Amino acid sequence: MGIIEKFVNSFVFWAAWIVIPLIMEIIPSVGSFLILLKRRFFAKKVSKPIIYPEISIIVPVYNSEHTLEACIRSINDCDYPNKQIRVFLVNNQGSDNSFDIYTMCQQKYPDLIMQWLNANQGKSRALNLALYNSEGKYIIHIDSDGILEKSALTNMVDRFESDLSINCMTGAIMIQPELIEEYPRGKQRLLRKMEFMEYAQAFLAGRNYASDMDAIYTVSGAFSAFRKSAILKSRMYNTETLAEDTQITFQMRYLQGERIYMSEDSIFFVDPIENIDKLYTQRQRWQRGSLEVSKMFVGNNMKPGQLFTDVSIKTLMYDHTFAFPRIIWYLALICLTFVGYSGRTVLLATVILFGLYTICGYLYFFSTVGFLKNFPEVKSYYKKNWWIVPLLPFFNFFVFFIRFAGIINSINTDSAWKTRTLSGEKEDFKKVVENDFSKIGRIIQTLRDKVNDD
Repeated sequence: MGIIEKFVNSFVFWAAWIVIPLIMEIIPSVGSFLILLKRRFFAKKVSKPIIYPEISIIVPVYNSEHTLEACIRSINDCDYPNKQIRVFLVNNQGSDNSFDIYTMCQQKYPDLIMQWLNANQGKSRALNLALYNSEGKYIIHIDSDGILEKSALTNMVDRFESDLSINCMTGAIMIQPELIEEYPRGKQRLLRKMEFMEYAQAFLAGRNYASDMDAIYTVSGAFSAFRKSAILKSRMYNTETLAEDTQITFQMRYLQGERIYMSEDSIFFVDPIENIDKLYTQRQRWQRGSLEVSKMFVGNNMKPGQLFTDVSIKTLMYDHTFAFPRIIWYLALICLTFVGYSGRTVLLATVILFGLYTICGYLYFFSTVGFLKNFPEVKSYYKKNWWIVPLLPFFNFFVFFIRFAGIINSINTDSAWKTRTLSGEKEDFKKVVENDFSKIGRIIQTLRDKVNDD
């Protein structure tokens, strides 16, 4: 019995460490590598249309005077014919000089047809306003704080035109390498490089695997595209959630039965994250939005069996329910030595877990290098930063706790685009601790005075 009990305890211990990275990281990383091999040797030829159709590009604008000109210039410089592009810039209650930038761009890029629209009721209504005014065969959304890679639009339309069953696609979002190098060497540049590697692997490896498995959870709000005939059948962009991109994805999947595709050769470059506070609020906003949309579409209809058949429920379970055993294990490391496990065993388990995540990271790395074959400059920069891969588990570990904090904050705070920053929450926590200790101090002083009086 002692041998059996020891075996069971050992199995439970190691299984608890291995099962989550196996399901969430190892299988997808191996899958992305196999997909790369399949596409390299059995790639379907994407044909070019004889005449490129008209497309409508919708650019939400909110205090974008510092980035808008570069965004418009990237549209103008794309190899898609300008005469087939119509750009809608939708101003969402901005208060800066974005309109002046727009008028300057009209003179600077006269071949680009642009129209300025004012919307005063939030981003979702701004997007809907542009949708109602659009006339192109395809509707493409890009953010005003990024730039398109030169062939991004052409590659995306080629995919649409080659496969009439595709009605919804997401592009690949990457960080601009040259902007990363502008930061001082050290921790500031390191943070942006880790973010660059995270984005590259998540989109070019992770989402390509998800696309082949029909498991893309959401299109990217920064760069996504729809066949107009399909998106106009939807309920348009929802105004009751922070994650309008996820909400429109769920509409496509659940209400219209559409499959979501990845266009890995369509790259949109965004700026590096400004600081830790921005990272904190960004990831919490994503987390809250995901929960809001899941409740709208899944709600009380979630069943255990759908974990293996429904991508949204699977993602919800992996990202949220599995978060708790991860939290437990992270926080229980010290406690394990007090319940019979040696420090050597705990250390070994931690090293193995780190090793698994590092192996996964390099599988994603080689997959991503393959997907970047048509972009030599970005590929070269990505390959030069191979040494970042072993650091990604620590970055993902930090981001995981931000997301977990987002789950907790979504319980007791109202949904809003602007949320408390990490610095703000640290300051609030400090005040609470100081207040609690001051109360204890006052109680002790009261007792001391009473004793002295006696």
